[in-house]
Amino acid sequence: MGMNAPREQGWLTMRVDAADTQILKQLPRLEYERGYFLPFTAPVNDKSRSQMPVNPPTDYKPNPNLKRIKKGLVIINTGNGKGKSTAGFGMMLRAWGRGMSTMAVQFIKSEKSKYGEQMAAEKIGIEVTPSGRGFSWTSKDLSEDEALAQNGWKIAREKISSGSYDVIMLDEITYPITWGWIDVDEVLEVIANKPEMLNLIITGRDAAPELIDAADLVTEMKEIKHPYADQGIPAQKGVEF
Repeated sequence: MGMNAPREQGWLTMRVDAADTQILKQLPRLEYERGYFLPFTAPVNDKSRSQMPVNPPTDYKPNPNLKRIKKGLVIINTGNGKGKSTAGFGMMLRAWGRGMSTMAVQFIKSEKSKYGEQMAAEKIGIEVTPSGRGFSWTSKDLSEDEALAQNGWKIAREKISSGSYDVIMLDEITYPITWGWIDVDEVLEVIANKPEMLNLIITGRDAAPELIDAADLVTEMKEIKHPYADQGIPAQKGVEF
């Protein structure tokens, strides 16, 4: 049973499959027909069912600035919550499933660390280039971390300008930008001159305002609960690494 719920419109639709019909017959005030989308007669967050329109609203008007064009997007996953790199790798996997060419440069993780995403990418043939030494805040020689970050940026620039990829992720690049190891203006120039259909994913906390202004899609991950901070549960295989 699949649902499509534009909640701001105050209605909910449901797709009815063959196996669901007996269940739906037991639900009050619900019209159903196998294989079609039909509306509930009750609003999603309202106890008063009688005010709900039987049919979806028909007065929706799209944004007048809506451009029906396709272009490669600049996507930023930032914020203090978990999931920024995870979401980026999820998009890479989705693109890979569509036969698109994808790769990632990781600016913090090292090639010795062997995170789960690195091992998975190797198994299915997605190119991932680590260019860091791990957690830079524990490093005893930041000059080496800086050199690795700059080398990663050199690789990233070459990959972006090559025109050989559909999706490229610059994983955790916001950190070396914040620390002054990579010039944000240089990153903006590369973004402005990237191949038109290239989707570029940028991840990491504290994304620079200039990057956010240049992006097409920005998501801020907000930490509400965290297993380590709230319960002392350490990082676990398959979840954090």
